[in-house]
Formats: sequence, structure tokens, C-alpha cells
Amino acid sequence: MDHFLPVLKKSSLFSGVSQEEIQGMLKCLSARTKHYKKEEFIIRSGDYIRSIGMVLSGTALIIQEDFWGRRTIISEVTPGFIFAETYACLASIPIEMSVVADSECDVVFLDYNKIMTVCTSACTYHTKLVQNFLTAIAGKNMALTKKMQHMSQKTIREKLLSYLSTESLKSGASSFDIPFNRQQLADYLSIDRSALSNELSKLQAEGLLNYKKNRFTLME
Repeated sequence: MDHFLPVLKKSSLFSGVSQEEIQGMLKCLSARTKHYKKEEFIIRSGDYIRSIGMVLSGTALIIQEDFWGRRTIISEVTPGFIFAETYACLASIPIEMSVVADSECDVVFLDYNKIMTVCTSACTYHTKLVQNFLTAIAGKNMALTKKMQHMSQKTIREKLLSYLSTESLKSGASSFDIPFNRQQLADYLSIDRSALSNELSKLQAEGLLNYKKNRFTLME
């Protein structure tokens, strides 16, 4: 676990907490780590959970599948980011989405109740942890709001341009990489992959953008 301390230190959850303090907190939070292979489920829809997860290495996807197995990607989870915190708060409700490893990854699970309850040793940094936790939740709510903005667009073109515009603004440049391959981008925007590819080709032919794999450049 010690070799993951730099990742934990950089995460929003442990912002402002030293590595030495984090080591002590992990014991208070009943931290446990697990390694997952690519495509392995970390959490399955229908599970009951009482811990929040944080990716330490690799990447994971939060997905939702319908009755027929059609997949929608809710978001990508990269090192230092938490997941499943909403359902950890509502432990009596089964989770309605799944978390799957998008590559080999390591995950740490932290007991939600111990995050929200001051430990017996009354560690001085616990209040900071709670504040960071609430900030992380607020950040994820903002990300979901942005996704809803993309999804509310009427056409495939408008959904694509809304998403790419947001990614450009986030990177601060007209050229940027997105975290998804074509199928994942289609799943994220809930559109057909062929229709997505066709629209990208049209946008490139019209001189609105250039792309190669997951590298995009928006043209003025």
C-alpha cells in the first residue's frame, strides 16, 4: 500500500493531508486494496455496498446496462478519483450501475461510516477528510450535469460538438485527447457507433475538426 501513497496524496479526498497522516487514516478507515484484471467487474449492479472505492492504478468505467445488455458509460474513473460514494451513503439500496476495470487496476475501499464518524483517536485531520469528501461529491455532480448537457442535445452532431467543446475547454487547448475509444464514446453519448463514426467523418470533411484515434483538434 505504501507505494500508492503518492496517488492518495494527490487525490481530492486526501488533499491537505500528509503521507504520514494518510498512513494513520487508512487504518482508521479499514482500508483494503484489491487488484482487478481488465474487463473484471469491481462492483456489479444489484450489489449492496458500504465502502467507497478509489482507483489507485489503471482505469475503470462506471456503466449501466439495460435488460438487453446495451451499455451506457456514465463516466471514467482514473487514479485518485472515488466511485460508489452515493450508494455507500445509502447502504440499504442496491447499486443500479456497475463498475468494470477498463485496464488492469488497483482499487482501495474505504469504510463510509468511518469517514463520516470521528475515530476514537480523534485525529485532527478527520474534519479535513470529511470536507474533502463533500468537495469530491460536488465535483462529480458537476461532471454529471455536464453529461446531461451533452445528452440533452437533439442530434448526434450537437451531442458530439457539445462534448468535444467541453473537453477542449477543460484541456485549455484546441487539440486534446479524450479518454474514450469510439465504442466507449458512443456508449457515453448513448448513440450508435456507426452513426457516430459517420458524423465524425462529416465534421472532418466540413473542416470543423480533425481527429486520429482519440486525439481531436477543433478548427475555428
